Amino acid sequence: MTRVAWRQALAWRVNRHFLSTRTTAAELSRVAGALCGLHAQIQSSPGLSLLARIQELPPEAVEDALWRRRSLVKLWSARGTLHLLPAADLGMWLGALRTQKKFGNAGHPKVEQICAAVGRALDGQVLTRAELAAEVGRSTGSAELATWVGSSWGSDLKAASFRGLICFASPKGREVRFTSPATWTRAACRVQPAESAIREVTRRFLAAYAPATPESIARWWVGPPKTTVGMRMLATLGDEAVPVEVGGRAAWALAEDVAELRTATAPETCRLLPAFDPWIIGAFREPPLIPTDRVRDVFRPQGRFSPVVLVDGRVVGRWEHRRTGGSVALAITPYGRVGRRVRAALESEAQRVAGYLGGALELSWSSR
Repeated sequence: MTRVAWRQALAWRVNRHFLSTRTTAAELSRVAGALCGLHAQIQSSPGLSLLARIQELPPEAVEDALWRRRSLVKLWSARGTLHLLPAADLGMWLGALRTQKKFGNAGHPKVEQICAAVGRALDGQVLTRAELAAEVGRSTGSAELATWVGSSWGSDLKAASFRGLICFASPKGREVRFTSPATWTRAACRVQPAESAIREVTRRFLAAYAPATPESIARWWVGPPKTTVGMRMLATLGDEAVPVEVGGRAAWALAEDVAELRTATAPETCRLLPAFDPWIIGAFREPPLIPTDRVRDVFRPQGRFSPVVLVDGRVVGRWEHRRTGGSVALAITPYGRVGRRVRAALESEAQRVAGYLGGALELSWSSR
């Protein structure tokens, strides 16, 4: 089994995540695709994740890609959470998502009714949640199903999303609106067969998050770690995936990446990653990525992921920001001593965040 040092593995991941050298705004969709989507549960997260990876990111870039150019599509994806995915990759993602068993996607009768009704209602239409709920109630004759669609946090629509029946459309003021992916992208989506789709999704994940264990793959894809899910996903790659030893434990990588993993280097990299950043969602929950006593500070209850300070691929602190009037109050909480050079780099990152959010920076440092 090939041995890979964590120093090289982290440098390789930093490079693959566009964190060592930022790319251009023209690559926005490619970045989203390489990271296996941008988590969109919090409205500001996708833009701040991209800001850490793109040199000059206009504040309107994400909305432009979503609502005008439609090169990104917003829907429920891995773990049943909201993501922004490249429109060009939808066939692959939907083919894989159809295999998800969660949220009633394994044949629950009422979920089947909701999916069928949602598919009919959104074919060629753009509807608010209230309008969609009313149409589901009308077509099914069920006030109960209408209430589920109209009042849930999305759990009753996730199976429909997995089947390519619903995605987000541009909002109407503050009202969320929905349509179908085919309607929104103005193109029929050719869904990949499940086996080839799962194989490609697994390949994409390893290409950005290796070395990975079956547990880390399953945690990213379906939620709480289920080793058998990760093993099945790895098995679809056959000889394309090989075991490696990193930090004394077994993990997996693409065979074509092993040589690069063993020798990777990256410049000193300091970044402020937002809540639900892809780096954290796909990360190991142990040293050297994060101190043992800080795991619960970052990976929080109910599937929440904190904003983190990342230095050379390691989590060395948390940060938070608040927009008030014309100012952005940003607080950095290191987990230990921060050297002068790292401190200066993080101050520069804080200025970038404030500039992106359109406010004057009010920076503070604290300890915990």
